[in-house]
Amino acid sequence: MISITLPDGSVRQYDKGITSMQIAQSISEGLARNVLAAEVDGEVWDANRPIEKDSHVKLLTWNDASGKSTFWHSSAHLMAEALEALYPGTKFGIGPAIETGFYYDVDFGDKVLSSDEFKQIEDKIIELAKTKEEFIRKPVTKADAIEYFTEKGDEYKLDLIKDLPDGSITFYTQGNFTDLCRGPHIPNTGFIKAVKLMSLAGAYWRGDETRKQLTRIYGVTFPKASELTDYLHIIEEAKKRDHRKLGKELELFAFSEKVGMGLPLWLPKGTALRERLTSFLQKAQVRAGYEQVITPHIGHKNLYVTSGHYEKYGADSFQPIKTPQEGEEFFLKPMNCPHHCEIYKTKPRSYKDLPVRLAEFGTVYRYEQSGELHGLTRVRGFTQDDAHLFCRPDQVKEEFMKVIDLVLYVFKALGFEDYTAQISLRDPENKAKYIGTDENWALAESAIIEAAEEKGLRTVTELGEAAFYGPKLDFMVKDALGRKWQLGTIQVDYNLPERFELEYTGSDNQKHRPVMIHRAPFGSMERFIAVLIEHCAGNFPLWLSPEQFVILPISEKYEEYAKKLSDMLKDSDICGLIDFRDEKIGRKIRDAEVKKIPYMLIVGEKEAAEGMVSVRKHGQGDLGSMSIEDFKEQITKEIKV
Repeated sequence: MISITLPDGSVRQYDKGITSMQIAQSISEGLARNVLAAEVDGEVWDANRPIEKDSHVKLLTWNDASGKSTFWHSSAHLMAEALEALYPGTKFGIGPAIETGFYYDVDFGDKVLSSDEFKQIEDKIIELAKTKEEFIRKPVTKADAIEYFTEKGDEYKLDLIKDLPDGSITFYTQGNFTDLCRGPHIPNTGFIKAVKLMSLAGAYWRGDETRKQLTRIYGVTFPKASELTDYLHIIEEAKKRDHRKLGKELELFAFSEKVGMGLPLWLPKGTALRERLTSFLQKAQVRAGYEQVITPHIGHKNLYVTSGHYEKYGADSFQPIKTPQEGEEFFLKPMNCPHHCEIYKTKPRSYKDLPVRLAEFGTVYRYEQSGELHGLTRVRGFTQDDAHLFCRPDQVKEEFMKVIDLVLYVFKALGFEDYTAQISLRDPENKAKYIGTDENWALAESAIIEAAEEKGLRTVTELGEAAFYGPKLDFMVKDALGRKWQLGTIQVDYNLPERFELEYTGSDNQKHRPVMIHRAPFGSMERFIAVLIEHCAGNFPLWLSPEQFVILPISEKYEEYAKKLSDMLKDSDICGLIDFRDEKIGRKIRDAEVKKIPYMLIVGEKEAAEGMVSVRKHGQGDLGSMSIEDFKEQITKEIKV
């Protein structure tokens, strides 16, 4: 008998050789019907693989990330079987699961695959899925593996096999298809009920441009047809919400080849949006005891050598700026933290002075490859809402909790309600890749864990995901379409205080190193605004909207009244414009809706005579007539964050 420990801590006794699927059946037949794979002592296994010793077992379904990944990897194999049946002689590279489904790199020989053939391939995949063929795992020797793929004439699999040690090689077979694979896989093909091939791309074998370019086929599958329908709806909705599309339509930002790739130009409306975000956080930071600082856009090379950023980001930095002085070099700054360390050092610090909280909206620069640039989410120049807190070790937990409060305040104000906090700790089995003492790591890690627990955060813990200088807490946020984004990070750092020899005088009159906390609720302003645009589809909260109202005069006779109203609203810090165009009122309303302006104030003879406005709200329609004072009162309440 062996002992199986389940995630809830319960322990069950089973015969040696029990499978995870059999464990699921012993609990519930309903559960067993949904089990795709299992996590056995932290490693994902086939649900039908025998367990030979005492183990911790977690049963994985479609709702688990590892279950979904197993499902999609198995789908890649099923697509390969369909391709081999439809196009005999096809050779296969690799076919992994990815975040949004799977792909397979395929060599069709002289054939050029077209997306017009997707429907035929999809039909074949579903036909094969309905056979409910099992995925059968078989360990093979290296010699047998080489013999099999030599006979098959698949040089790509042979290339992969040569790097594998003998005794570690497994084949997986389903139906008429056998592949080199370490697994795991779902129990049988019948779990796959819906498929959609998404796109084609070229991919050099093993990423080597000197080798053959293969055809990469992207696809996605689901255990229910309805889930595919929902997914395709989300894809279409995502296209409508694309921040690059909306950014252009709403006149928020632009790019210019003459200025340079990856260097956004903020247009007046985008600048107004950005400045409101900045002002919002600055006010919150003042209340939380931060001091605002400003540092240069460049720094001496030695600054970044000292901090370690030259070693880390040197290859991704712009070329050094050389001065007339021999050997003198400056860099566009890749990070703000080294500059803040130097600000901390400008005067002696006592334990009574700590914590010191320095904040800056500082622009940094990194030379991202042109192929990696993507709208505002991946740029070469971006502004971080950076802050660095210098504190005593006994203050770390309290400061950490205050930063969590600030991050959650930001999320609430901007409508991000679905988030998980990832606690990233060091790998206890490989401490050599981290700096700092065990004592300091224990203090920092326990502070993060306790702070997250006391704040009631929904958390996941990842060992080995800490930065080399300390543990961190990353906030993974779901947007309105259910997509995950990493927004907001808090990091504990023992590295920079050591490198910059930062000190404070303790109560014992001795010199001590402060602990440094890095935090950025927005992260990159550019990336945050891109996510915000897509999250709210350009319908910003009223307090953020670049144009909060538009006044629509029915004819030029009422333009003076419109100007008077506009001035009254602007005197109350309510921003908007007047549509003076010689267009019919219906056209003006439609255009204001397209521009997503929150409020439309229609003025004509009746409104001018009575000192009123006829109010329409974007997406809701007519709100009726009201006085300008009543409107000001209503909008002022709505603007308050």
